[in-house]
Parts: sequence; C-alpha cells; structure tokens
Amino acid sequence: MLVAAAVCPCPPLLVPDVAAGAAPELAAARAACTDALGVLAAARPDRLVVVGPAEQSGRGPHPEGTRGSFRGFGVELDVRLGGDGAEDGGAASERELPPSLAVAAWLLERTGWSDAPIEGLGVGEPLEAERCIQTGRDIVAQADRVALLVMGDASACRTLKAPGYLDERAAPFDAEVARALGAADVAALKVLDAELAYELKASGRAPWQVLAGAAEGADLGGALLYEDAPYGVGYLVATWS
Repeated sequence: MLVAAAVCPCPPLLVPDVAAGAAPELAAARAACTDALGVLAAARPDRLVVVGPAEQSGRGPHPEGTRGSFRGFGVELDVRLGGDGAEDGGAASERELPPSLAVAAWLLERTGWSDAPIEGLGVGEPLEAERCIQTGRDIVAQADRVALLVMGDASACRTLKAPGYLDERAAPFDAEVARALGAADVAALKVLDAELAYELKASGRAPWQVLAGAAEGADLGGALLYEDAPYGVGYLVATWS
C-alpha cells in the first residue's frame, strides 16, 4: 500500500549547476523539495518508486543504479538513481534516465536517500487516465509499504514569455491541481482533463494520475509546500502522508 508520496517539479533548472546565475530564483522550490523528501523518509517505506514524464526513449522502468546526466544542458554533471548499478550485472546502465528522473536522482542524492530500494518509471504524456491509474494500482500492489516521488510540472503557459505563451486557462488549471495535491484529492486528480493538460504543456498530468491510482484507499492527508510560476511555468511541491 501507499504510505507516503512527494510531488515535485522537474525542470533541470532546479539543479543549481544547470541554473547557474539564476539558481537563487528556485531556492525556495529546492527547499520545499528537500522537506518533501523528508516526509518520504519518515514514512519508512519498503520501496520508493520515482515516477516522471518521459519522451519515448525514456519511458518504462529504470532499475536502481541507472545513471542520468545533465550534459545535454551544458553541464558536466552525472547522477545515479540510488544503488551502485552493480547488483544487476550492469543492466541499470543500459538506458539513461529521462530528464525528469535525473532531477529526481539529483534531489535524492542531495538529501542522502538510503532509506529503501529505489526504482524509476518514465511515463508518456499521451498515456490515458485509466492506464495511469491502473499503473499506480500495480505499483503499490508489489510491496507492503510503498512511497512515491512524483515528478512533473504544471502548465507552461502562465505568462507571455512562458514556453507555451500566455493561455488564460493555465492559472485556473494550475490552481485546481494545487488544490487537489494539497488536499490529497484522489478523485479530482483522476478526472484531470488530459487534452487541456496537453494544450497547456503540463507534463505532470500523467504522473499525478499514477499517484491517484496508487493512493486509492490509502486515506492519506495532503499538504501543499510550494506553489509558484517562475518563468511562466507552474511548479508545485506537495506531500501525502
């Protein structure tokens, strides 16, 4: 069953080496992510599953020890999703982590996570709601005490300079997601409009619906730790415990 979850944004700019001179602008978001991971550790899970959006090449499972890199963003920085990658004969290194899971790996390394085995799961933006929800159910059926680290951004259309330009629907969409995550409202996450999320470039929609499936019957309470839209992109940090 699901014992705790943390929801974090996944922009590579969250990593100070990538953000460079702009690093202080996301300091509050980083601090909130650190607090959220503390909630996961306090739950003492048997297993941690990191779920994040991924393009085609990064979709599917990523075993413990899988490596990721920020070299594509001009930074000589490598990360690893827990473990040492040796226990599985090197299988963990066959594919690189997608950027969302690389950010998660950086957060976990930064906080010194060693509380439970880890695995990653990259999910595609087009994945329909029911399949996301079923994926969440399947994840929590595999261990007695499962925690989720759910990576994903809200809309990218909050300002004229945002990646998706300004869309008047973005702020209300983000506000409802923030409310649902802060209230651990499983039902609201299940019915998020996938088409609208796509149009608003909200990469977190599928991972949030995986969380909704995983949290069925868990009766967890939620807390919203951070909500802002720097660079015109909605970033949310929340915990369920």
